[in-house]
Amino acid sequence: MARIIGYIRVSTSKQDVDNQRHEILVWASAKKVFITEWIECELSSRRTETERQIDKVRSLDKGDTIVVAELSRLGRSTGQVITLVNDLVKRGVGIEALKQNISIKAGNGEMDQQSKIMVTVFSLMAELERDLISQRTKTALAARKAAGKSLGKPRGISTSKLDVHREKIEEMLKFKVGNAAISRMVGMSTTAVRHYIKTRKLDEVVK
Repeated sequence: MARIIGYIRVSTSKQDVDNQRHEILVWASAKKVFITEWIECELSSRRTETERQIDKVRSLDKGDTIVVAELSRLGRSTGQVITLVNDLVKRGVGIEALKQNISIKAGNGEMDQQSKIMVTVFSLMAELERDLISQRTKTALAARKAAGKSLGKPRGISTSKLDVHREKIEEMLKFKVGNAAISRMVGMSTTAVRHYIKTRKLDEVVK
């Protein structure tokens, strides 16, 4: 019997896992289908495919469908995503990427041209976004170092799950994005975001 598998992958935030699960369940409810199995992995996409349980994805049977909140969850780079998508399509496995509204039906092992273009474009955009964030982080750290500022976290302040989103939060604060909107973007509560901004004095940094 054909299965519908929900695939969830995040680096650190449990709330992000819950958000992805919620998006997939909302989709399933709207389509009146049942998620027969979950593949859940809370590891960075920098890890091996086995650690990210991609090997389980590759073992899906013809007629199965895998559902992801967004396409970038399937790989670290455009090449990884496209290779995996192509492999799944060749095996006759369907793919639903909800954020990008990509729906590739399980079929005869071929992907239509429009789907190929969409997969390539969205994967490339996700990769470029990661590269830009990384570059901005390196530039900001270099500027702080040149200005003689400490690059470590302030004494007395513990590590936070929001540390990985610091550059993104600072960027949004520059554009006067509210705490509620920021919390939705990073998958954390508004209270946590407000506390993080206050303790890290980010509202002063971006002035």
